[in-house]
Amino acid sequence: MKVKFFRNTKAYALVLGVMASLMVSAKTDDKIQTTEQFFEGRIVTDGLEAPWAMSYGTDGMLWITERQGKHIAKVNPKTGEYKRLYTVENAFVGPQHEGVLGLAFGPDFLTGKGKDEVYTAYTYKDKDGTEYARIVKLSYNKKRDILENEKIIMDKLPASNDHNSGRLVLGPDKKLYYTIGDQGGNQGQNKDKPILAQRIPTKEEVTKKDYRSYPGSTLRINLDGSVPKDNPVINGVVSHVFTYGHRNPQGLVFVENKLFSNEHGPSSDDEINLLVPGGNYGWPNVAGYQDDQGYEYVNNSEGGKIYKESEFKAENLQDPIKTFYTVGKNYEFNDSSCGMAYLCWPTIAPSSLAYYPADGKIEGWRNSLIVSALKNGALYIVPLNDRKTQAQGDVTKVFKTNNRYRMVVISPDTSKIYVMTDSSGNAVGTDGKTVKSENLANKGAIIEFEYKK
Repeated sequence: MKVKFFRNTKAYALVLGVMASLMVSAKTDDKIQTTEQFFEGRIVTDGLEAPWAMSYGTDGMLWITERQGKHIAKVNPKTGEYKRLYTVENAFVGPQHEGVLGLAFGPDFLTGKGKDEVYTAYTYKDKDGTEYARIVKLSYNKKRDILENEKIIMDKLPASNDHNSGRLVLGPDKKLYYTIGDQGGNQGQNKDKPILAQRIPTKEEVTKKDYRSYPGSTLRINLDGSVPKDNPVINGVVSHVFTYGHRNPQGLVFVENKLFSNEHGPSSDDEINLLVPGGNYGWPNVAGYQDDQGYEYVNNSEGGKIYKESEFKAENLQDPIKTFYTVGKNYEFNDSSCGMAYLCWPTIAPSSLAYYPADGKIEGWRNSLIVSALKNGALYIVPLNDRKTQAQGDVTKVFKTNNRYRMVVISPDTSKIYVMTDSSGNAVGTDGKTVKSENLANKGAIIEFEYKK
């Protein structure tokens, strides 16, 4: 018997207008005329169980993962109809960083030229309680409209109760790219655990499929889980590691053949990076630029020893192309004017990354990266130069609501922007004050912003 699962789709629309400054206010009853561009917003669906990843399929559906629900599903962007495709029974779900994470389509998915395969990543615990992550492949059964035949391609990747990252994309080279965070080392409940983002695997570890050195990296993976022969040589070793020295990278997008990433900063200096093979992005010794400004590395594993950014020497050290935000040495991080001090920090908590094409319908957004933000419930439009190698011009903040934006994708015709919201967590509201988890406006939702010219 074929079983379908549906969500309730709200019958009302969330209508948003964009002023010349592209700041947004929200209403539920009428449209707001603007001086420049015009958008209409609506709730596609809500009530999702901590949605985490979202991709626009060639079938016209939004394919999603639900981190806490342990599901892979698809949502019709026109009607909001929800269809559950697979439940990852083996996934371990924690409060904020664990469960079903990234999602990527195989190279022949729905092309009729090969197998219809989907890849996902999730955290789990083995028999002795040790937590790991794995990447698996699933087959899409079009007749039954389900995913099935889970097959592990990489197992026993590092996982933790914090900073798992877990973004997964397929590159134009038909390789999988996967982000692993620093596991939350040196902070909070993990303050006594070292940060391993500068550790490179040995040849012996690679041979034994021992991935303990993979935290804080971007991996490049063959579709069968093996190491690509043309991966970068780092410290004399070829492994899955494509780049390293990352904190908590959750955004990953290809722009032509260039790979961009964004990651959460500690209390300042969220980053957008252009990833180069073998690149070292500095963490934990450097956050943002190597400028000795608002960040210094206090290593709890060494009794609180302090390292200045300028003291760090490394080959192939890469600067970000953009930070949110770099502040001076005397910045007051204990300010709690927005209600909660950590929410007031000069960061936006970037959660995903998309590219708005140079021939897109929204003129002011063309050739830009779009960053979704958890703390501020907004999108940030970051223009690129013509070569697509640097951020250029002013950043614009749009679609501010009392939500946490988990992921953003763009419709194939570039006229619609889809934003996925968190089910829980605190944020900074439209009034600049804390919005507590229970008061988020649209929990576990997909919001459509449609451009009306």
